[in-house]
Amino acid sequence: MSQDLKSAQSESAAILNLIEKKTLSPEEARKVIEDSVRNWTDHVNAGFLQYRKSVSTDYTAVEWDDEGSVFRDVNGKEFIDILGGFGIYNVGHRNPKVLQAVRSQLEKQAIHSQELIDPLRTYLAHLVSLITPGDLQYAFFTNSGTESIEGCLKMAMLATGRHHFIGAIGGFHGKSLGSLGGTSKAVFREPFMPLMRWTHVPFGDIDILKTIMQSCDFSGDRIAAIVVEPIQGEGGINVAPPGYLAAARELCDKHGAVLVFDEIQSGMGRTGKMFACEFDGVVPDLMAVGKGFGGGVMPIGACIGTPRTWEKYIENPFLHTTTFGGNPLSCAAAIATINVLLEDDLPRQAAEKGEYLLPKFTELAKKYPKVLVGGRGRGLMLGMEFANNDIGYEVAKELFARNILISGTYINARVLRVEPPLVITYEQLDKFLAALEQSLDAVYKTHSLGEKVMTRA
Repeated sequence: MSQDLKSAQSESAAILNLIEKKTLSPEEARKVIEDSVRNWTDHVNAGFLQYRKSVSTDYTAVEWDDEGSVFRDVNGKEFIDILGGFGIYNVGHRNPKVLQAVRSQLEKQAIHSQELIDPLRTYLAHLVSLITPGDLQYAFFTNSGTESIEGCLKMAMLATGRHHFIGAIGGFHGKSLGSLGGTSKAVFREPFMPLMRWTHVPFGDIDILKTIMQSCDFSGDRIAAIVVEPIQGEGGINVAPPGYLAAARELCDKHGAVLVFDEIQSGMGRTGKMFACEFDGVVPDLMAVGKGFGGGVMPIGACIGTPRTWEKYIENPFLHTTTFGGNPLSCAAAIATINVLLEDDLPRQAAEKGEYLLPKFTELAKKYPKVLVGGRGRGLMLGMEFANNDIGYEVAKELFARNILISGTYINARVLRVEPPLVITYEQLDKFLAALEQSLDAVYKTHSLGEKVMTRA
């Protein structure tokens, strides 16, 4: 055995020993921090480590365990989770029912055979057909949200025979090559151009959507699908204006295109309904889900479609396959997640907690108008908009110093997202609000914002 392999053997044994520990001694915690920083730099991505350092007061905070609505680092410091893993922890961290379902399934089988019929996939697909609106009947299970979008794009092409898509400015659909085409920000797209054929239009503008559809019909470059988030997540928590989703539905029907809703971040009860599109009463032809679908325990997503979108795929089921998508462990987690969402009525809880928070943001915006512009969103998919990017980062750092985990959005860094677990308590929300007011006050005083707003580039 080579020296490298001997090192790998001994180091893996030591790491397994760490994994078995619930808590660490001060010496062990110090070593984990040092190892993590070194390994991030040498073997993962030094750039990301510098990013974490820039927005955190202590970039060596290394997460170790979690439960409910909190994370704890290796030193035992506890952070209230207002970020929610960008919408992952809908049923909370390590929800007992989800954990038990995964453990029970693991005792029998972890990965499916690829050839025999795996029952949990069929049960989950049936449950998905029950909780989704309209005639969304079929599901293809994936490992992530971006894979779910990839599936939707392929199904749209199969259903229409077309290859031209419409996306929205501010939209974010993932970073694999197909979904990256729909993502609107140049910094993510340009290094990988040319991408699939996409036209991006202003979010919420019905007239330009209508013009593009008509123009593409006239030129023969007809649209395969309109792909849109009912609430833009990474774009800054932008809620589709009244009538927009219905207009997109009508245009797709008129021009023979497919309507795709990206509910990866807004789905699974986060907005106050199981899916955000239900507020508008609009049913898509295809829907992408992910993030909270696995209950914060297992990675799983889904491309969900109507009979029309599945016709060609049924004719040849080998047009789109996956090795690990729909594995028994992930399906068990998703089944338990659906059960918890319904039994505990978490969509209702999300709606009520959002109604509790939004007026508080409005009050704070009135008190600190040159810092906080205001809040928006639905349920517990909320955003706080600040005067500029720098102020948003400063507030995030202040919150982190007060043991509140929060972050901005990818495309609109001026907005900090508020997407905690739907099970977060009102006591924890009040602690967040108190820390927020302290943070706003600190940023206001530090930058003398009574006279002018900080405008660093």
